Parts: sequence; C-alpha cells; structure tokens
Amino acid sequence: MWLRQFYGSLVLAGLFGCAAYGPGDLRVGASEAELTQAMGPPTGRYVMPDGSTRLEFARGPAGRHTWMVDLDAAGRVARWDQVLNELNFMTILPGQTRDEVLRNIGRPGERVGMRGDGQIWSWRYPTNDCLWYQISLNAQGIVTSAGIGPDPRCDATSGPWRQ
Repeated sequence: MWLRQFYGSLVLAGLFGCAAYGPGDLRVGASEAELTQAMGPPTGRYVMPDGSTRLEFARGPAGRHTWMVDLDAAGRVARWDQVLNELNFMTILPGQTRDEVLRNIGRPGERVGMRGDGQIWSWRYPTNDCLWYQISLNAQGIVTSAGIGPDPRCDATSGPWRQ
C-alpha cells in the first residue's frame, strides 16, 4: 500500500513540477505578474543594452535548461527562449564581460576558482552526447576562453556513481 502511495506522490509531484518548468502556454503580451505566477520567481534579472529587461529562469536537473524571457518597456513579455544550446554558446567570445555572459546564457551550473582569482564557469545543457560548456574568466571578469568538452559526470571512473 505504501509503495502505491509513494509512486502516486511522485507522479503528482512530476505533474505539478512540470507546470512551471518552461513558459508553456505563456503568450506574448503577458504581464510580469502572469509570468512569475506561471514560472515562479526569476533566478536572475538583467538590464539589456537597449534598456529592456531580461528575466532568467534556470531549470532542470543539473541546470540543463535556462529560459530567458524578455520584457518590453511596459513590463510585458516580448519573447522567450531556452538559451542553453550550442548556437548561443557560439556567441560567447574572449573579451566579453561576466555581465554579458550572464545576460546571454544565464548563471552557470558550476563555478570553480582558479589561480589569480579567475574562475571557470560550466553549464550542462540538453544534448545527446555527454558534454558541457565551459568558459574561463580572468580576475577582472573577462572571458579568456570558451568551449564545449566532455562532462566529467559521465566518466564512470570519476562520476558520482563510482564505487
């Protein structure tokens, strides 16, 4: 009996959890209040170069999805996109700032410090291969390198399932 209740709870949690995962049936022109009612509070808020606002909604296991929702000057939804993909990664170039990266692809799933106060930021993303995207930032918060490589979680000799 308890097993049936447990699985029933999992199914219900999954159904309700998915309701706020992505924009779903959100429409262009919806208010910010409607957006946050549908998706919950944003994980980031960015002012874009043209003065408009972009809201970040980081989602998924291991942070594999991030929705960016652009609001117009009136605070209404203008567009949205799931930004963790190789096309968007190609727009991140050496010389860009930390803020530019955050506005374009959102917060990283992992941050690791380096010598000289630099950092390596990593994003997992939906792919059929076991890859992640990483950038290196110097102490001033400037991108020095970027690229896609194998995700260490997929390495059976060093992943969390290692025995």
